[in-house]
Amino acid sequence: MEKFTVLEGIAAPIMRINIDTDVIIPSREMKRVSKEGLSDGMFSNWRYTEPGGREENPDFILNQEPYRQASILLSSDNFGCGSSREHAVWAMAEWGIRAIITPGFGNIFYGNCVRNGILPVILDNKIVEKLAKQVESDPDNNLIKVNLKNCSVTGPDGNKYSFKIAPADQEMLLEGLDGIAITMRQDHEIMAFQERDKLKRPWIYI
Repeated sequence: MEKFTVLEGIAAPIMRINIDTDVIIPSREMKRVSKEGLSDGMFSNWRYTEPGGREENPDFILNQEPYRQASILLSSDNFGCGSSREHAVWAMAEWGIRAIITPGFGNIFYGNCVRNGILPVILDNKIVEKLAKQVESDPDNNLIKVNLKNCSVTGPDGNKYSFKIAPADQEMLLEGLDGIAITMRQDHEIMAFQERDKLKRPWIYI
């Protein structure tokens, strides 16, 4: 997983509340069991003119320049609500989204973001709306900077906003580690416990 430290990039505002995981990737687009090949289905009900088709809807923001190169997504409250499907995060990560800034997330979606290299940032709704307006006025040049080391978002006007993240989540993203890699850091302790346990309960290991 790619490490996340500081990101400065184009931000795409999709300012709608309650964008659920079925909107992010409809179930008909989940035909793969791997993390690859899902980005074409991201927001497919909005990106394409027909369900299941691939003719682009020119009115959808991610089909417009320069938002095709967006690495940051701005949205409204309760982003990623609904089902727990991790495919939604996989699709966004493959497409190139590295950070999502909203007033609130679905809890499971938030955790899935952290475990797949996407930084979920929670800021006050008024701040997110302000950032969206600044970006829309000149998206090529009005970039947003997200700094995970000092937990800050810097808007196009230079104003800086602080956000909170759990230390364990911050470490996972800074180090580019998933849950398995975090566990493997304790491999020597796990093996030591197993050796002690073999002496106490040898029948378990037969």
